[in-house]
Amino acid sequence: MARAVDDWPLATIVYTDIGRDGLLLGPNIRAIQALAAASRVAVTAAGGVSDLDDVRRLAQLELNGIVIGRAIYEGAIVLKDALAAARGAGSEGK
Repeated sequence: MARAVDDWPLATIVYTDIGRDGLLLGPNIRAIQALAAASRVAVTAAGGVSDLDDVRRLAQLELNGIVIGRAIYEGAIVLKDALAAARGAGSEGK
């Protein structure tokens, strides 16, 4: 599907693993990584982010962004900490 929309004027593809979304099970890193590698359109990851380690792992991928929902609503992640974790992880690999 990602390859089929490569030439569309899209800002991002939002990938949501509906089997993990809202369950705090951790993101589907393999599927997100595969989609990002297969597409010329930027990818935003959503679904399953449960803690700062998930944010750090996702920030190491070539992504446009990360959607964090339930973990913030329930207080498992504080937004400023997630931003710091993403910035730190992103700079470690570079």
